Amino acid sequence: MKHLLSLALIAAASPAFAASGPFFSLKNTDFIVLIAFIVFIGVLVYFKVPGMIGGLLDKRAEGIKADLAEARALREEAQTILASYERKQKEVAEQAAQIVDHAKRDAQAAADVAKEDLKASITRRIAAAEDQIKSAQDAAVKEVRDTAVAVSIGAAKDLIAKNMTAADGNKLIEDAISDVEAKLH
Repeated sequence: MKHLLSLALIAAASPAFAASGPFFSLKNTDFIVLIAFIVFIGVLVYFKVPGMIGGLLDKRAEGIKADLAEARALREEAQTILASYERKQKEVAEQAAQIVDHAKRDAQAAADVAKEDLKASITRRIAAAEDQIKSAQDAAVKEVRDTAVAVSIGAAKDLIAKNMTAADGNKLIEDAISDVEAKLH
């Protein structure tokens, strides 16, 4: 691997041939830069820096994999929670619909009961009104009868008083007393 690296560096340094003077001289700055670069690469290889960099990159890759795995787990957990909430939302919506239906049925039943109560109340009021009308008619008939009787008695009294003599009155009284005596004995 060292040979490949050095060959790559020499190939990369080929423009150094364009510098003045012999290339392998300490007076040639391109040669000095090439030697410093090779020494730098050698120090890096000696201290196993590429391996450390590879290890750090591997560690970073493992961290990223762990983060991705955690993100997947969190995503699955979030999907599970979302599905749970959607299911609960659907259940709540169904319960709300049932509550509304139940309330509508209760309202309809209450309206039906109120209609029946109103019909019964109207029937009772009509019956009470008819009773009052009948009672008023009976009172009016009685009043007319009483007035007619009073007028008749008054007219009969006047008529009897004009046409009856004292002897006729005494005879009527004696006949009434004898009728009462016969009925009592």
